[in-house]
Amino acid sequence: MIKHLKYNEIDKNKWDECIRTSFNGNIYAYSWYLNIVCESWEALVENDYERVFPLTTGRKFGVDYLYQPFFTQQLGVFSKNILTKGIVDKFISSIPEKYKFAEILLNTFNKIDDKEFQVTPQLNHELDLISSYRILSRHYSKNTKRNITKAEKAELTIVKNVKPDEIIALFRKNRGKTVKTLKEKNYKVLSRLIYTAIYRGLAQIYGAYTKNNQLCSAVVFIEGNKKAVFIFSGSSSEARKNGAMPFLIDAFIKDNSGKHLTLDFDGSNDPNLARFYKGFGSKEVNYYKLRINKLSGLSKHAFRVYKKIKG
Repeated sequence: MIKHLKYNEIDKNKWDECIRTSFNGNIYAYSWYLNIVCESWEALVENDYERVFPLTTGRKFGVDYLYQPFFTQQLGVFSKNILTKGIVDKFISSIPEKYKFAEILLNTFNKIDDKEFQVTPQLNHELDLISSYRILSRHYSKNTKRNITKAEKAELTIVKNVKPDEIIALFRKNRGKTVKTLKEKNYKVLSRLIYTAIYRGLAQIYGAYTKNNQLCSAVVFIEGNKKAVFIFSGSSSEARKNGAMPFLIDAFIKDNSGKHLTLDFDGSNDPNLARFYKGFGSKEVNYYKLRINKLSGLSKHAFRVYKKIKG
């Protein structure tokens, strides 16, 4: 039986044990992570936490809805045992009626009836690090190898455990100027997320410094369920010329090669980013975006509410 539980009804210990032992568990679904990115999250729970589905809830203009929080790539149904398309469909059908609108991302193992539900394929990239660095680096593209050589010639220095606030500031001063969707509150959430991961011993942070001891690029990886997720990065304009980012990712791969660990690039549908990730020998992995719209009719009024929710 699938039950709908409010936040204070969820047994967080049983929840986290389900995520830890699920064949498709990931870092985004742990209670501590959800607590940071969506304080009001609820859940669908089957039996005694055999399968779970986090509901990341919001409310605007009198409309209850489900959304995908920033810095959370894949959620959906997590299971300790077999997970079929029918089971996933059953969970989605169990989403409470009060949620008239939903736009959420399921995980890679959530197969769904695309005739019954409105879904859009999304693209991710993953690299299995079980092989030796010598073997992994053979699969780098010529451009990736060229950029790593460029970074070495620029005499960049790698420093671990760069402060999260420095990385966020680096991003905001550069690419962040063009990313209008991230607000001050989102950066605070990100900072808290990274500091919490550090406290829990789940974060690996790499920074690249120039010969003048200036931080030009940095990246944060958060580990969980034998995956290291490329959760956030920041780079200066200089870094785009000196190959700093490929240099950092290569260093992470080198340090973690031979481990039962998968590097999850927290992918993107952007062709340029896809090409960049593929340059390290990563493989394409698909997952789905689910959209539900039960707002009154598909009228103009419903469309306006939708636009407000998205804004």
